[in-house]
Amino acid sequence: MAYVIPAPRVASVPVKGGQPGAEFPVHRIYCVGRNYVEHAIEMGHSGREAPFFFMKPADAVLPGVEGIPVEMPFPSLTNSLHHEVELVVAIGRGGRDIPAARAMDHVWGYAVGLDMTRRDLQAEMKKQGRPWCIAKGFDASAPIGPIVPAAQAGLGPDTRIELKVNGAARQTSVIGKLIWNIPEVIEHLSAAWELQPGDLIFTGTPEGVAAVVAGDTLSARIDGIGTLDVKLVLRQAQDDRVRG
Repeated sequence: MAYVIPAPRVASVPVKGGQPGAEFPVHRIYCVGRNYVEHAIEMGHSGREAPFFFMKPADAVLPGVEGIPVEMPFPSLTNSLHHEVELVVAIGRGGRDIPAARAMDHVWGYAVGLDMTRRDLQAEMKKQGRPWCIAKGFDASAPIGPIVPAAQAGLGPDTRIELKVNGAARQTSVIGKLIWNIPEVIEHLSAAWELQPGDLIFTGTPEGVAAVVAGDTLSARIDGIGTLDVKLVLRQAQDDRVRG
């Protein structure tokens, strides 16, 4: 097929323990809002409301390598960039109206990710009753570690998820505190969209979200999955290093 402009590259994420150079191609990025009780409370909500979803562009992924901080350019238009550490589910088999009892058959693997949020823009959009894509779907807003195949992951209710900023703990919880667990999320999500191989699902963040600034280092970890280190840098400084 001949395109009239150069085709964009396929966004992808490295696979942990796979063949050298093996990558997981990204189709879509779905995110679950307010999926931990304590986080819902800190955002002014409570109770087990029906799950709701928002999306990020596939090329918002910022792949990281364990043990080496990946540089994330500090985004424009915000004075309140917040971190949200999340368990990411990678879909390997698509489907529509997937029952929770069969949902795990569609999971290819897992990763640790960050749903970075321009909180001030989100608050302003909410106040005006407008969509808040600008707060969630900006460039590099989805840092993510290598994807671990499901068979190699050791997930359970007591699996620890945490985030440190400059070495100090900010977010700490366990996967068992998800309001809607992974099979339930897949069931609800596939009722609204036909899931495809390559989809990523950011499953929600625990309490403790807060602002970060340029120069901060974020260290995310999920036991049995791996780690992700992100260094926030001013865009000009990053551009200068690339040119140099």
